[in-house]
Amino acid sequence: MRLSLLDRSRTRAGHPEAAALTHTVERAVAAERLGYSRFWVAEHHAVPGIASGAPAVLLAAVGARTARIRLGSGG
Repeated sequence: MRLSLLDRSRTRAGHPEAAALTHTVERAVAAERLGYSRFWVAEHHAVPGIASGAPAVLLAAVGARTARIRLGSGG
């Protein structure tokens, strides 16, 4: 069975938005290590509490740290 993970890059009160993006990349690395076949990032623009307003840029960062997992974005 193929498993996918959808990440929304949720921000947390009192933490910089960059931390949410860093955690997204870390989750993608962990998902690849665990054998997930695809990693999705949510495509929500200008939504409070979600730091992934530029999914293409975020996926470039994920792709730089992963090797095999397939990447995608969707809203």
